[in-house]
Amino acid sequence: MSEPLILHGYWRSGTSYRTRIALDIKGIAYKQAPVDLRAGVQRSGAYRALNPQGLVPALETPDGVLTQSSAILEWLEERYPEPPLLPRDRAGRAAVRAMAMAVACDIHPLNNLRVLQYLKHTLGHEQSAVDAWAGHWIFEGFSALEAGISQHGGRFAYGDTLTLADCHLVPQYYSAQRFDVDCSAWPRVVAAAVNAMSEPAVQQAHPDRQPDADTA
Repeated sequence: MSEPLILHGYWRSGTSYRTRIALDIKGIAYKQAPVDLRAGVQRSGAYRALNPQGLVPALETPDGVLTQSSAILEWLEERYPEPPLLPRDRAGRAAVRAMAMAVACDIHPLNNLRVLQYLKHTLGHEQSAVDAWAGHWIFEGFSALEAGISQHGGRFAYGDTLTLADCHLVPQYYSAQRFDVDCSAWPRVVAAAVNAMSEPAVQQAHPDRQPDADTA
């Protein structure tokens, strides 16, 4: 029996969260190796030997160490094709990837911890300004996602089956709630996220259920 995959991540990291969702939907066994971003473990020599970029997640696999969550999700889809997280048709796959990339490229990078810390600690912005920054990019991205889900969505972001779009959407919705973003302008985004979060596999991936989650 092969050794399980090892996921190096952080409980509240959106990229780690989306990777856990995909792993759990597919029912893939994996071990967790927490990386405390607040303590700077991602910058340690030991972790950079694993992932030179110093970001989470990193996934140890039989094919080597994989980095960048969207690339990891594509690898999982190829290596473990059932249940599929991409539609069978080309147009459907493109639509799902577009929604996923709206989060991965246009929202999340501007909201992640290192950017917010740079705004606050290096540029000297007040916390209210940092929160406003995060909220602005969530607003822009969710407005685009609302249109995409209105066109393609059903119970979830794309139709009635969980896809890579939901793997990306759920953590970003969680982040929006953390930043107290009013999501009432995007009813389809909210409905798709809430429906996905009701699924047992997605619930299992929730940050609060991870071994390194804050207990307070």
